[in-house]
Amino acid sequence: MPDKPRTLSYYLFYVLFHPDSYRILLAFLAAILVAPQIAPPDLSTAGRVMLYVMLACIGYAISTKPAVWITGALKKWLLGEVPKE
Repeated sequence: MPDKPRTLSYYLFYVLFHPDSYRILLAFLAAILVAPQIAPPDLSTAGRVMLYVMLACIGYAISTKPAVWITGALKKWLLGEVPKE
């Protein structure tokens, strides 16, 4: 049985309803919002990059529950499904 062709809408819905999309988004937001607040003024460029990467990794790790909640709420709101926990 041949697979259905993958369309742009298929990929958009996949990204919209996948928790990792929101984990990545929240990780970038955490790094962008928090790093300038805690970076000392004399930090080198390499140090700033490392700080952003560390904060993005921490943001990704702690955003599991919010990302699952966001995707569950979107599925319920857009598709009328009750998400499985």
